[in-house]
Amino acid sequence: MKLYKKIFLILSLGMTVSSCLDLDPQDQLADGNLWKSANDFKYFANNFYGWTRDFGSSVYDGPHSDVRSDLMTYTSVNEYSHGSNSIPTSDANYTANYAHIRRTNLLLKNAASYAGSGSISRYVAEAKFFRAYCYFDLVQLYGNAIILKEPIDINSPEMNAQRNDRGDVIDFIIQDLQEAAPELPETVSTDDDGRLTRWAAYAFLSRVALYEGTWQKYRGDEARGKILATIAAEASKEVIDKGGFELFKPVALAEYAYKYLFTLENVQSNPANLTKADNKEYIFYRRHDETLSPIGKNITHNCLKNVQYINRKLANMYLCSDGLPIEKSLKFQQYAKMASEFQERDNRMKNTLLANGVMYWGNKDEECRIDWKGVSGEDKAHAKACDVRSGSGYQNQKWATERNVKDTYEGYDYPIIRYAEVLLNYAEAVYERDGKISDEDLNISLNLVRCRVNSDIPKLSNSFVQQYSLDMREEIRRERTVELFNEGFRVDDLKRWKTAEIEMPQDILGIKWAGTEFESAWGAAGSITKNEDGCLIMESGRTWSTKNYLYPLPADQLQLNPNLGQNSGWE
Repeated sequence: MKLYKKIFLILSLGMTVSSCLDLDPQDQLADGNLWKSANDFKYFANNFYGWTRDFGSSVYDGPHSDVRSDLMTYTSVNEYSHGSNSIPTSDANYTANYAHIRRTNLLLKNAASYAGSGSISRYVAEAKFFRAYCYFDLVQLYGNAIILKEPIDINSPEMNAQRNDRGDVIDFIIQDLQEAAPELPETVSTDDDGRLTRWAAYAFLSRVALYEGTWQKYRGDEARGKILATIAAEASKEVIDKGGFELFKPVALAEYAYKYLFTLENVQSNPANLTKADNKEYIFYRRHDETLSPIGKNITHNCLKNVQYINRKLANMYLCSDGLPIEKSLKFQQYAKMASEFQERDNRMKNTLLANGVMYWGNKDEECRIDWKGVSGEDKAHAKACDVRSGSGYQNQKWATERNVKDTYEGYDYPIIRYAEVLLNYAEAVYERDGKISDEDLNISLNLVRCRVNSDIPKLSNSFVQQYSLDMREEIRRERTVELFNEGFRVDDLKRWKTAEIEMPQDILGIKWAGTEFESAWGAAGSITKNEDGCLIMESGRTWSTKNYLYPLPADQLQLNPNLGQNSGWE
């Protein structure tokens, strides 16, 4: 009963009151029996794990979702990607982060006076990691932020403080992660599956430092950019050298390993009957299970076929099988047939998208896998041929399962950080720091990702870039975009590269209709507006100005604390 009381008290900390930083009332946090043992700190830290990104905020609409990028649109226009968002009255992204930071600071404050039994260093490290996680979110969304190191009271003078410069906040984040990493375990037991390890801290550090390093570099501070790129390269190299992770590429799944990585469950969810235990790529993830913790979103239906209007821009980014962009490759099969552009391409294209006529399965009784023998077994009766006559004409399948499972009950994990990102972080950080990258560094990082499901594609190398007049930076960014598509990176990448002003205002295009097989097979698309090349225009009139690189602070917080100062362009 005493243990139950402690757990209930911890859960009650989720209750908040309206204030400038949306903090918890002090009297809710005053139970003297809460911080007597290491288990008390563990139970409290358990709550932190519910703060991370998940399918609902990354695959569906959210501040970091590709839904708000230049790679997709929908039946209704997203105001953020369209550039038409305005100052909100309130913003839970802002207030929730500060509420979470208060809770990490509460644990850290009580840890400083802890005299109980058992080590709490791991939970202190977890608190620092999650404090860094929340502050990074604030920096990405709003820029400057108030640095808080104590669980301040509603009436504290800090409530009326000015925001700290983003550079100071990033330094604070880096310090937290560097202090946390050595105190976190290198591996976790089965009972602690999904908890932070040392490598998650280093991997996240590489993300933070790369983000801010490129943000500063492309806004004129090259010296700061180089310092942060070095931190990013060193942190990612630490994971590469010592973390023991590897890309998911079982021989049994061959060129479809990328596809099935994202729907792994502990029941049969792929032709080779591999389970989550076979995945050594996820470094930090949200755990899901059909029975214990289903995803809770209609993820397969949201991601399968035509629901997401995928932009032609993404389709054109996939290399041809000779490693060249479509505009340079003799392998490119052009657009005459409905599926011709999918031929002789990077296999990630067919892992991610569905070409017309491709056989696929869903999660319903009448369309799911039965014996996992594909079109040669009982599955054949349930297979559907992709019929591309709706949406943008580009059909998605990433995040869509093939097994029979009730809607919203899919149980695959969400990768908050996966090894492929770390490899790409390393390659980009080295290049941005030095203005060049060796073939050796490419081979231990980017080329592993590039060749996962492309055993015959040429590796990216300096001689290859020179021979075909390619741009190394552009190719590094291409690999990142196609690999991490629909995982919540693209819009943040455009912001840090300062290319959003170029990419975001462009029309969202669909397939090339005029002069192709689509013209006769999909006659209804004749009424859709097209560009000069005969491609469907799914969304136009998009804008992007300098102010859009940061979100505006919500009006209620500015009213409570005028010293916060509104972000430039939103005044």
